[in-house]
Amino acid sequence: MTVDASPAEPTPRLLPRILARVMGGIVIMGAMLFWPAGTFRYWPGWLFLASLFVPMMVMTVYFLRRDPKLLERRLKTREQQTTQKWAIAVFGVVAYGSLILAGFDFRYGWSQLPGAVVIVANLIIVLGFAMFFWVLQTNRYAARTVEVEAEQELIDSGPYAIVRHPMYTAVTPIMLMLPLALGSLWALPPMVLVLPVLVVRIRNEEQVLRDELPGYPEYCQRVRWRLVPGLW
Repeated sequence: MTVDASPAEPTPRLLPRILARVMGGIVIMGAMLFWPAGTFRYWPGWLFLASLFVPMMVMTVYFLRRDPKLLERRLKTREQQTTQKWAIAVFGVVAYGSLILAGFDFRYGWSQLPGAVVIVANLIIVLGFAMFFWVLQTNRYAARTVEVEAEQELIDSGPYAIVRHPMYTAVTPIMLMLPLALGSLWALPPMVLVLPVLVVRIRNEEQVLRDELPGYPEYCQRVRWRLVPGLW
């Protein structure tokens, strides 16, 4: 789907909209963690929320000053492709379900993971956000939804010179480390199951880009790997 290439100028309401979404996310995710945990003394839950939302706020402050239009693009979350709608729905159910399961895991002591594992998993999440930041710096058209803007340029530098979908490369370790960052082994299998859904999302997105983004078929010939060099 092609949309207007010239987003409206950033409005004064941009920051309040972002803050409302971030704060809402903290409240919802916090409830899904601490209610099943039965206590606020669930330290992996607090560490995970910090690993998630501190990088988000750092990136928000940076792009508010450098490229607010990118943030406006990323506030748009409604997918047009049916395949993408299903993929997002599955991601949401699995992710939130994993939070709840991890909370119960802590409450009843099913996993008993060492604290070092929890800390390392959170560090990997932060590294995932660092790569995510690199992607956003490189590609100002990196929206949440699958669509091509009019006059959108093909990006083949930075992380896009290594893999065709570096944003998903950044997000994948964040998703896979979520259960371990929360100290739960029981929440890990559901998160692993999202990988086939991610493959479906990427294939559908590539079809849209091949059809609508000039030069994308040639780019696919130059950059062989979609997600992980040497693997896929």
